[in-house]
Amino acid sequence: MSAPIRVLIADDEPLARDRVRELLADEPDMTVIGECRDGAEAIAAIRAERPDLVLLDVQMPEPDGFGVLRALAGEYQPAVIFITAHRDFAVQAFEANALDYLLKPFDRERFQQSLARVRERRRTGATELDAELLERLESLSLRLPAASEPYVKRLVAKVGWRMRFLRVEDIDYLEAEGNYVSVHQGKQSYLTRETMNALEEKLDPKDFVRAHRSLIVRLDRIEEVEPLGPGEMVLTLRDGTKLTSGRSYRARLQRALDLPS
Repeated sequence: MSAPIRVLIADDEPLARDRVRELLADEPDMTVIGECRDGAEAIAAIRAERPDLVLLDVQMPEPDGFGVLRALAGEYQPAVIFITAHRDFAVQAFEANALDYLLKPFDRERFQQSLARVRERRRTGATELDAELLERLESLSLRLPAASEPYVKRLVAKVGWRMRFLRVEDIDYLEAEGNYVSVHQGKQSYLTRETMNALEEKLDPKDFVRAHRSLIVRLDRIEEVEPLGPGEMVLTLRDGTKLTSGRSYRARLQRALDLPS
């Protein structure tokens, strides 16, 4: 009887890791040897444990899933199944390869199809990540739009296993919340994994202003501004929400709101 397939799970979402581990529990020839929360942990675990299979989230804290494979180029390469909530990748590009791509939320049947590919890969001894696929991965990126490209019209937030698309014109403000950013729309708020700096670059400065290191506000939602101490301001939005700006952002706010110095 052959040894079990040793599996490493790499995903920054605890619920996603739980789901994958639950599905693997029904596969007698698979054994989970570890879990990783970010790209750095995944690289270290792959080098130390040499798993047969890595279930790898595409978008994780640095580096992302593609970055993990680039960091391991020329080293030991396990079989990889990409897992992501983003539809912005050429899914068909993976269909002819032993590696696979799972789009969240996926069901048990789709998951088992991926594992069947891994078993066939093991049976034939094809365990290396081929150069052609690495080139393809390089062309599939999650880079932010360049300055010459149009600003985004919507953001993506996770709601459980679902993805919700948030229209930029409906956003009131964005606020840092730990490793996430909370996007506020009226009485609702949604979490996105983007950083404040990344979001600031994606949003049109004619519509949004950075008012604090942890706050971005839509300009047309600001109804009243009140000075508060040296350099700070209280911003009252149309729905009555009050937000406090940071001292170092006073000049930026004055320019954006056309206020006197």
